[in-house]
Amino acid sequence: MRIGFLFNHDQIHQVAHSLPIAMALAQGGFAGEIIVATTNDRMAAEVQRLAGAFLGTSIQHVALELAPRSKRWSGILGKVIPASKLLVYRDNIAFFQSLDILVVSEKTSLLLKSHYGLHDLVMVHTRHGAGDRAIGFDKSSADFDHVLCSGDKIRRRLIEEAKVDPNAISIVGYPKFDALIGQPVRERGATERPIIMYNPHPAPHLSSWYKHGRAVLDHFRKDDGRKLIFAPHIMLFERPYVLTIDKLSLDRAGTISNHYLRGDNIHIDLGSKASTDMSYTMASDLYLGDASSQIYEFLYRPRPCIFLNSHGVKWEGDLNYTHWQAGEVISHPSELGAALDRAEELHANRYLPIQQQIFADSFDLDARASSQRAADVIAMLADRKRTGIKRPAGEVTA
Repeated sequence: MRIGFLFNHDQIHQVAHSLPIAMALAQGGFAGEIIVATTNDRMAAEVQRLAGAFLGTSIQHVALELAPRSKRWSGILGKVIPASKLLVYRDNIAFFQSLDILVVSEKTSLLLKSHYGLHDLVMVHTRHGAGDRAIGFDKSSADFDHVLCSGDKIRRRLIEEAKVDPNAISIVGYPKFDALIGQPVRERGATERPIIMYNPHPAPHLSSWYKHGRAVLDHFRKDDGRKLIFAPHIMLFERPYVLTIDKLSLDRAGTISNHYLRGDNIHIDLGSKASTDMSYTMASDLYLGDASSQIYEFLYRPRPCIFLNSHGVKWEGDLNYTHWQAGEVISHPSELGAALDRAEELHANRYLPIQQQIFADSFDLDARASSQRAADVIAMLADRKRTGIKRPAGEVTA
């Protein structure tokens, strides 16, 4: 059996959602081949950093390349759309044909079935994040042979909205959280300034950045009683323009003025490893955001939250904004100072039990490592593929 794990993205933020599964599969002594495939140097470096000694021993690494003509097209179109991400399938079709199972954290890989006819390839979707956006539950989720999800919330919405067969879903927890096991919890000193993490989403129709982001930075520039980590979604500044397809929108993130760096209380990170490995979500005392799924990673340890409703969304009762129940929702940065002043009291008296409830609904965590639970499901799927056993009644559990 040949099981491939594909990492095909401009940025590294999806790697930690599925690479730990490959490592757990290797550690468990899986008898077949485990191949990690990357599509650019950035992705290859992150895989090497996380997998370490596994690569070249129990896990093979394959670097997928674009054909020369595809590279030219990617250079022309890549400033607006992820052209290389789409062209890599055609240029490496022989590799994908050689696999029995392909594990992915994104959905463009479904082109292998819909456009390139690889209907016998068992495709497993690990998802990336446990957020509430409707695009995470669109109909394409049902085109995967199996979906691994973090908790009951995700399973319910996959069944109800994406019409995924319940037998094709396994709840496995959240492999990315495995990295936090045994890590010490940061405690803020009595005289230490609180740390606020501002984490806007890249999508223009969802993000607070385009309309209010610089006003948020201005607030902390003028008031240095708190520290700010400005760590937006890693794709916000990846391209000159941000294009979204779930609700067609296009905008320019622009640039960050150097005057925000003239002080000791603002740290700006537009895309380092710390933006993806939960360093900031674990180090911060308060989360300030809008639609990013990183709010759920922050809630691994409940703390105060504030959400900036820059688009006047009527969010109450909307499943796509479930996370806004975790803290106060404000509509303009002019409200930020007062909201920060009362955040800890509101958290203790109102929002803490809500945070605990929505976290438990989003993540089914137990004594087993989530990556091992996921690896057990994939090993079971591989055994069924090898023996030709069809999926039995009743869902696969982990």
